[in-house]
Amino acid sequence: MITYAKSGVNIDAGNELVKRIKKKLPKIGGFGGSFPLAGTKYNLVSSTDGVGTKLKLAFLLGKHDTVGIDLVAMNVNDIICCGAKPLFFLDYFACGKLDVNLAEKVISGIKKGCDISGCALIGGETAEMPGFYPTGEYDLAGFAVGSLEKGKEITGKNMRPGDIVIGIPSSGPHSNGYSLIRKVFSNKELKKYAKELLAPTRIYVKDILSLLSAIRYPLNAITGIAHITGGSFYDKIGRIVPEGCRVVIEKNSWKVPKIFKIVQQKGNVPEKEIYRTLNMGIGMAVIVRPAVSGRVLKCLKGSKIIGRVIKGVKGVDVA
Repeated sequence: MITYAKSGVNIDAGNELVKRIKKKLPKIGGFGGSFPLAGTKYNLVSSTDGVGTKLKLAFLLGKHDTVGIDLVAMNVNDIICCGAKPLFFLDYFACGKLDVNLAEKVISGIKKGCDISGCALIGGETAEMPGFYPTGEYDLAGFAVGSLEKGKEITGKNMRPGDIVIGIPSSGPHSNGYSLIRKVFSNKELKKYAKELLAPTRIYVKDILSLLSAIRYPLNAITGIAHITGGSFYDKIGRIVPEGCRVVIEKNSWKVPKIFKIVQQKGNVPEKEIYRTLNMGIGMAVIVRPAVSGRVLKCLKGSKIIGRVIKGVKGVDVA
């Protein structure tokens, strides 16, 4: 039996760190950090993230033109959760010895991700650190900033029992759970499933902005949005659930892509563990009032009702 912790990633330790930091910075913990622009009606909303050990697969396969899309996606998909429109992006590329051709491929992917999400790539930093990274390897980090009119933030606080959870399909594992995936698969198997595993993270910016534009009435009809990344359904949806509400995700309500089932079966990964590690084919969850659920499904291509909000102790169940 393989778990995420046995693969070297301890989600609980990460959550504990966030709890400790929140004692000093109580406003953190959302999908994006918000900063009010004085004298205007807007907040700036920002996020920072990386690609994680999915990069190891890029190194193994020698394919570097899509991980930049992953980098942008991991950031802009977070800030869109509160309704913010991405404005600009900066990247950080670190390596032991700079391979200009390789770096150009990575940055071309970043540019493509920015184009897809409608934000500008305005700069970045390249760090060459001999002896720090193995030859041919590098790390990526990114930083996105968006804007949102004050008072229009989607935070989950208006969620209530009876609300509907709608899932938007993912393009694959996206950029999470690769330490587990690499523990389960041999290098030969990673190459065999390369198409599914290296598929770039889907960028949901246009989907969500179109939805927010289309669903204007009733007010607060869209009560929460969660980007399904590390911690998956339990931690990411749980992040926006208010007191007195419990979200129930119905795992048989959508068809789980084959690659996730292969990982679970080959690694003998427990059911709760797999739904806390991988997105299982759902990359974004949108919580809405029942009255608009039909309109939301029409706006979000391929989306499905995957759960509901009930009265109960704050948290998430996958049943």
